Order: sequence, then C-alpha cells, then structure tokens
Amino acid sequence: MDYKQYITVVPDFPKEGIKFKDITTLMENGEVYKKAIDEMADFAKEKEIDVVVGPEARGFVVGCPIAYALGVGFVPVRKAGKLPREVIEIDYGLEYGKDSLNLHKDSIKPGQKVLITDDLLATGGTIEATIQMVEKLGGVVAGIVFMIELSYLDGRDKLKQYDVFSLMTY
Repeated sequence: MDYKQYITVVPDFPKEGIKFKDITTLMENGEVYKKAIDEMADFAKEKEIDVVVGPEARGFVVGCPIAYALGVGFVPVRKAGKLPREVIEIDYGLEYGKDSLNLHKDSIKPGQKVLITDDLLATGGTIEATIQMVEKLGGVVAGIVFMIELSYLDGRDKLKQYDVFSLMTY
C-alpha cells in the first residue's frame, strides 16, 4: 500500500522551511491505520518480542497498538517528571539544546526482547536515548519500527547495529 497518500505534508511547520509529515490523516482512516499497524507488527512477530517501548507522545500511537497486536505489554518513555516511580534518566541533544527522557527502572527486565517504536526517524536522537536506557536496564533491542523515516537526516546511521523497519521513507 502507498501509505504516503495518507500523509499530509504541511509546509513551514513548525518553522519556515520544514515540510512536516502529519500522520494524523493516516490515523483518521481506520482501515489504513490498521493495515499500517499490522504491517509494522508483522515485522516484529518473528522476533519473539517480550515488550514494546515507545517515546511520548507519538511513539504511543504506534507502539500501543503494535503491543496489542503482539499480545505483549507497552512501556512508555516520558519527559522528565512524568513517571511516578523510580526512573532512569538520560539527556540527549536536540537541534537547539538538550532534553531528557525517563524510563521506570523496573519496566524492563534483564534479557527481555524489546521492540522500540516511534512515528518518525529523523536524526535518531530520541531513539538513541531510548536504546541506551533499555540496554542499561538489561533489555535486548530486537528491533526498531518507525511509521516514517526521513532518510535525508541520516538517523539510521546511529542505528546500524539494529534491525530497523520503516513503513515509508522520504
């Protein structure tokens, strides 16, 4: 299926010169959203995933339905101060500064096979930080799934040792 026909490209958002890829128009179409989720889940089925991990917030709209399709749990990665129990935290670089992500310390067990999901692979900073936290807790990253990959930003270069699947590439 040509999923790109269901993505709305919004010029100059969030700033001039950016062509924002809006996945909400794909998600609004139940049949297409289901097919996209099923295709991403199919990538993970042979990997015997124990848990799905996704960064907020759009990683949730990809990761939660994939976890459901696989019959496994979902673990959220959140911004600082959003998780109620003891967390591990990692700082990561943004285009203009730094941010931090948190993961509950007890959410990943040593040896668990983890699928990391997100809506978009751009520079790879968010996913790289997520990988570091999963691995610090002893999880094994069995695969990484994206709805969209912006190949011109070279984010995949940071993920060379991992099995990466992108539903569509720009």
